[in-house]
Amino acid sequence: MAIGPKSEKKHWDRFWEGAHSVEDVYSNEGRVAERIAGAVPLAEKLVLEVGAGSGRDGVLLAEKGACVVSLDYSLSSLRLIKGRSSGSGTLAVCCGDAFALPFADGTFDVVFHQGLLEHFRNPDDLIAENARVLKPGGVILVDVPQRYHYYTAIKHLAIAMRVWFAGWEREYSVGELERMLRAHSFSIVASYGEWFNPPMWYRMLRRGLVSAGVKLPMYPRAFAALGKAFAGPREALMKRRFALYTTVIIGTIARKE
Repeated sequence: MAIGPKSEKKHWDRFWEGAHSVEDVYSNEGRVAERIAGAVPLAEKLVLEVGAGSGRDGVLLAEKGACVVSLDYSLSSLRLIKGRSSGSGTLAVCCGDAFALPFADGTFDVVFHQGLLEHFRNPDDLIAENARVLKPGGVILVDVPQRYHYYTAIKHLAIAMRVWFAGWEREYSVGELERMLRAHSFSIVASYGEWFNPPMWYRMLRRGLVSAGVKLPMYPRAFAALGKAFAGPREALMKRRFALYTTVIIGTIARKE
């Protein structure tokens, strides 16, 4: 029985080949690097980013004193990372398979990925491989799309029409993500959620118009002003567990037992 579309290497080669500069791709505003830095003293820690993509998080962590390995299976991605990593501390790139990492058991103090887990139909295999290369007591961060968001409906419509840029993608609730990590002998440190600014609808519109030859600004001033105006209420709301079921992105930090 056919299982339908899937995310394949060709999708990511095409995506990163089309990104002539990392600046053409939205960043996560340093949120992942800041979450890791808040959980782990980074000086001389060995950190692995799996499915590094733009590599911006690895660069930030290297600047904070970590020794970072940025792994991806797309050479186009790795070329972009190498172009940005000069003078950014200790950072190496590695071409490899997330399901068969070319490292010994217990190598890393931190393993993380953002925007990776959702592209695979066998996520437990990926988490198990993350756990294998982590030291006992090491920290993992997993950052994924959150299920209960309008982005999910739009995404699955695009997947059904075979026009989704990544071929296939799924999503998680925060409870589901935490249960998966616990099943692999991780203890939960913290979970978080993020809304996007500019919002997801604008980012998707901008991407669609770029394909049509129209280039909107990545960060319109109006959205920046709204973000500043609502920064306080947003911070207070994100301390409540229910808010994690409204965000576009969730993540969990956990420790290997």
